[in-house]
Amino acid sequence: MTRTARDSVEVSSASSAPSTTFESIDPRTGEVVGEHPIHDAAEVSARVAAAREAQVAWAELGFSGRKQHLDAWRRLLSKRVDDLAGLICAETGKPLDDARLELILVIDHLHWAAANAEKVLKRRKVPSGVLMANQTATVEYLPFGVVGVIGPWNYPAFTPMGSIAYALAAGNAVVFKPSELTPGVGQWLVDSFAEAVPEHPVFRLVTGFGETGAALCASGVDKVAFTGSTATGKRVMASCAQNLVPVLVECGGKDALIVDADADLAAAADAAVWGAMSNAGQTCIGVERVYVVDAVADRFLELVTERAGKLRPGGEPSAHFGPITMPSQVDVIRGHIDDALRRGARALVGGKHSVRPPFVEPVVLTDVPEDSTAVTEETFGPTIVVQRVRDADEAVARANDSRYGLGGAVFSRARGVELARRLRTGMVSVNSVISFAGVPALPFGGVGDSGFGRIHGPDGLREFARPQSMTRTRYRMPLNPMTFGRSKGTIRRLMRLIRVVRGR
Repeated sequence: MTRTARDSVEVSSASSAPSTTFESIDPRTGEVVGEHPIHDAAEVSARVAAAREAQVAWAELGFSGRKQHLDAWRRLLSKRVDDLAGLICAETGKPLDDARLELILVIDHLHWAAANAEKVLKRRKVPSGVLMANQTATVEYLPFGVVGVIGPWNYPAFTPMGSIAYALAAGNAVVFKPSELTPGVGQWLVDSFAEAVPEHPVFRLVTGFGETGAALCASGVDKVAFTGSTATGKRVMASCAQNLVPVLVECGGKDALIVDADADLAAAADAAVWGAMSNAGQTCIGVERVYVVDAVADRFLELVTERAGKLRPGGEPSAHFGPITMPSQVDVIRGHIDDALRRGARALVGGKHSVRPPFVEPVVLTDVPEDSTAVTEETFGPTIVVQRVRDADEAVARANDSRYGLGGAVFSRARGVELARRLRTGMVSVNSVISFAGVPALPFGGVGDSGFGRIHGPDGLREFARPQSMTRTRYRMPLNPMTFGRSKGTIRRLMRLIRVVRGR
């Protein structure tokens, strides 16, 4: 569940006049939510240096010591869910219950990371093999040091915490640059950690626009975890490559849902509408395309139309979803709708008139050309494209015909797992949507233009640790090939041995 403002690691063109602060704005009303500093390269470097100094003692706590502190933070977050949820609402415009749901996921993932870090990362023995039978072989996962996290605005707590919580549990310090649209959420998270864990200042904040994100990439951090557009992700990689800083890149998606002929159509339609339009469609693992088998397409479209037609955006508590948080995204959404309709698509719900900034009403499109931007590019709005296919095999082929490969979903009683395994994605839900994001033990990430690397689960913990292999000699080998003093017959005898034990 991702997205960062397009210029989070680029030079911002918001103002030509130099400024030391900027404001976060409620997208529903235009009111100022808060004022935050614009940190320059010197300040970013200073905060990275401070985090590095604090990280030494944090790593020395060990897994159990860090778990105690992370548990204390989790308990504080649990007590103050509504405080942070209210701030998320103010900076993103999403409904309060959607913000609460986001924080439920945050708390569960924080618990999992703290509880499982030792089991996943601790030193363990591995087999030594025949030739090195005299060696004790072990591997363990050590913290990188300081991890830079560049976070999103659409899920400003859940998405970055998929990196922050796991990096901290692995023994790293974290310097967090939230989106310029949601800096208050980032400040709240950092402040709450400082309150729960005052003796270990390993979670630091930097705020600002593109220059601040670029400065974090170049600041000497030991790894960068980025969430945002593919184009900006490439720039992050290029910047980090200058110092060979490893990166985790989670970019956008154009996720597809496949509806087979034997699917529970009511459940599939409900999931499709929720996956496409919750959070105003601003979910990178949201449903943007549906491929439904022709035999059941008419009924499925009826159900989708009925459900989507009842939804209303707005800023009031009764609204089903809120505004488009990033103003520039409205033009993208409008452009995709216009392109589809101009090229012969039909709007079953909504249409061009549905775009009323800062809100966009639900739009259901069908008969859209497969090369339309509404099918090929990430829309990131409350729209959905529903296409008919001959069978589920054609649906898989069309779903995979995309440069993205983040998530996906399949509704089928008989072939769900089979079809899901054929999707070129990092994650798939069978007979549900987005559920993989709520399972802390599952890795989260994509392939292709959706990025690489994983957050969540054991893979997410290892993403923020460096493996160190170690051998320790227990006794002298009678045949030691690794010395200039070996006998002339050593290699010959080893050849006989390896043929006996490995040549069969």
